[in-house]
Amino acid sequence: MTAASARAQDWAVPVVRGALALAATAAITFSQDHSPALGLLVFGIWAVAVGVVVGALSLRFVADRTTRAITLVAAIVTAVAGLLALTVPGGLPFFLTLVSAWAAITGFLELYLGLRGRGRDAGARDRLAAGVFTAVLAVLFVLLPPDSVTAVGFFGAYLAILGVYLVIGGLSQKWAGAPGRGETPAAGAATPGTEQS
Repeated sequence: MTAASARAQDWAVPVVRGALALAATAAITFSQDHSPALGLLVFGIWAVAVGVVVGALSLRFVADRTTRAITLVAAIVTAVAGLLALTVPGGLPFFLTLVSAWAAITGFLELYLGLRGRGRDAGARDRLAAGVFTAVLAVLFVLLPPDSVTAVGFFGAYLAILGVYLVIGGLSQKWAGAPGRGETPAAGAATPGTEQS
């Protein structure tokens, strides 16, 4: 796959990531149980899925080597955090600590990628916004009073905001790069409706 074709498919990474966040949001929203066990279960499944899928898609579709490498590091951190959530027994303090540590690390990495890619990467704005959302989640989980309903609710709200933003951003990126959009006709080519007989 050439760099140009990989760049043309780069929109798939945020769309898939956003769709996974929205699926996890639905699991929290439609559950009456907002216990730390549910928070760890949803975070764990979501994080493992995002880590594996985003890591694989990044290997295939992210053209810039530095962006791809940092995205892979974030994907590995996310998958490891998910595995910890699924395998280590813990209550509310563990949930708050795990999610805040994960959010601080991955939020920083995304903020860095967003700032680094400004003006030259179509996905930089989305990475920057995702980094801000994730960093805010880390701060909330550090400052949060120890209440499981609030913690799981904030995590669900984070997933909802992130999911909607990434799906819209990724589809906008796809449509902006679609043939016929934003392209000027080649020199000498007639614009439809202006042909002369």
